[in-house]
Amino acid sequence: MFKTYSSLTKFGIVIFVLLAGLAGYATSFEIEQAFQWRHLLWFVGGLYFLSSGSLALNQVQEYKLDQKMPRTQNRPIASGKIKPAAGLILSLAMIFSGTGMMYELSPMAGHLSLVSVLFYNVFYTMYWKPKWIFAAVPGAIPGALPITIGYAVNNSNILNSDSVYLFLIMFLWQMPHFWTLAIKYKEDYRLGGIPTLPTALGVHKTLFHVGLYTFTYAGVAIASPFFLHSSWFFAALVFPFAFMLLKEFFRVYKSDAQERWFAFFMWTNISMLVFVFVPAIDKWSFLFFDRG
Repeated sequence: MFKTYSSLTKFGIVIFVLLAGLAGYATSFEIEQAFQWRHLLWFVGGLYFLSSGSLALNQVQEYKLDQKMPRTQNRPIASGKIKPAAGLILSLAMIFSGTGMMYELSPMAGHLSLVSVLFYNVFYTMYWKPKWIFAAVPGAIPGALPITIGYAVNNSNILNSDSVYLFLIMFLWQMPHFWTLAIKYKEDYRLGGIPTLPTALGVHKTLFHVGLYTFTYAGVAIASPFFLHSSWFFAALVFPFAFMLLKEFFRVYKSDAQERWFAFFMWTNISMLVFVFVPAIDKWSFLFFDRG
């Protein structure tokens, strides 16, 4: 039962969402503010319900599409383990619960939660993804909002430089992340009739676009001192991961995605976590190190 539930809610993706949200939460939390475990746990719970519900609703919306693709045929609704109506009730209950919890913490976080669901489950799932090969670009907006939601819980000024940096990292990361997977599973997307870069433009041109976003993504991380305060943690963490990310991209590009695609995929994901947690680590490092 747990396996079916975790598959319906895409628990692996939810973990990334929660980590991103915690990075935003820790970055915006004021040092002078009294820490409350209940506040943090309520946020984590709200974000969990929100993201799990939205991802489950996506499976309700796409179960007929999932049945066409080998990679997704065994998902709970597509395989018949869960009825679409049951999935719909569960997903909406989780979305409403998560959104309500966010509104209790911060009106801005609540607003952003609604925007996230609207962009992902309406605009992306129903209009962009089925019709547009570059759907991943606007689709990255709801994917990047969890970190902004986490930031907004403690600071409603989401347009300041700290928040913008975190959003940009999460936004730019998603194109290399998704298009690398799309190359690996291009036959699945072809069978499902989903227009993606690899099926429409071919692998080589897709890698060109992956490279554009990878360099921009790494560039924003390296330029983080222009967005926020940073110390030696910046150089110690960001530069090595940016270097390895670009190194792995060149290997993938040179082989036309025939070699080391998974290594590049993993460096992309790990580097994202490093890049978004650098501000929080730097902000709270005084608890462990004397920065005198």
